[in-house]
Amino acid sequence: MKVPLLDLKEQNQNLRPEIEAALARVLDTNAFILGGEVAALEEELAAYCRVRHAIACASGSDAILLALMAMDVGPGDEVITTPYSFFATVSSITRLGATPVFVDIDPVTYNIDVLQIEAKITERTKAIEPVHLYGQCADMAALDSISEKHGIPVVEDAAQAIGAEENGTRAGAMSAVGCFSFYPSKNLGGMGDGGFVTTNDDVIARKLQALRVHGSEEKYYHKYIGLNSRLDGFQGAVLRIKLPHLDAWTDKRRENAANYQTLFTDRGLTEEITLPHEPENGRHIYNQYVIRVPNRRDELKTYLTKNEIGTDIYYPMPLHLQECFAYLGYSLGDMPESERAAAETLALPIFPEMTAGQQEYVAETIAGFFSHG
Repeated sequence: MKVPLLDLKEQNQNLRPEIEAALARVLDTNAFILGGEVAALEEELAAYCRVRHAIACASGSDAILLALMAMDVGPGDEVITTPYSFFATVSSITRLGATPVFVDIDPVTYNIDVLQIEAKITERTKAIEPVHLYGQCADMAALDSISEKHGIPVVEDAAQAIGAEENGTRAGAMSAVGCFSFYPSKNLGGMGDGGFVTTNDDVIARKLQALRVHGSEEKYYHKYIGLNSRLDGFQGAVLRIKLPHLDAWTDKRRENAANYQTLFTDRGLTEEITLPHEPENGRHIYNQYVIRVPNRRDELKTYLTKNEIGTDIYYPMPLHLQECFAYLGYSLGDMPESERAAAETLALPIFPEMTAGQQEYVAETIAGFFSHG
């Protein structure tokens, strides 16, 4: 049996007639940049995320960059964030001339350890940027308390977390701004790059709308130095077809996660691997299903690959140790939990179309690996 890490063929094939019709609408209108499909998508995304505004842009990376620009982050400023994330979390900070200040992760959730944040706050701290990693919200109640106490805005990197919740509030609605990605592997993935930013602040929304079109509120008149970061009409049309299915796909991911829990527990594997944490007060959307394998992660990955089961490592090197950030002065041992997670974690398939038989095969193969010593 073959089990890919992600298989979009069935999802896209099932929607193909609707997608083709939607693409034809854009072709007929010639609204290739922003336009009516994107405007309608923004309204639908705002309703889904339960916020006043959703502003579409060209990528999830740009979403973070635009959000930080809207917060006036610039040279001399510091932004507190996590070293255990995708590159764009931190590159967006450095592109603005600001300095990322790293806080290690909680070893259970893999999200930023909120207990370490206040010690890193200085007079130069301009924002706090948590990441809702793998589809589970960071501790936003604690983060919002810190934000209010110190007057520092929170920028949610929610690229992996559309529809995730904490205490009934959705990702992107719990801070000044939320940043999302439409990369094809996301729970709501486009057919190319794309992203969006959420906010409940009308002033910030207007600024974001200008920043994504070269800082222009009126054509050829530029209030800010912005970006060329616009979602195209074809992506808007495709995403509008997919959005109504998002909750059903996410529910299936959650069912798959619960099924893994049973399969691994029944086989006595919880002594060998650590399963993802399921928050009591939230909704984990499982953009990735990540287990921890002390000492033998790479061996298990090789074994699963040999047995045609797709896996990946998110992420093999924390950002504080990346060569391009060496100038920040961090060394091995500075972020021990991030470094340990990088050495032990492994993502398993959990896509919505995954069958029960495929999950059984994954569990049996992992059991076989450990039973053979």
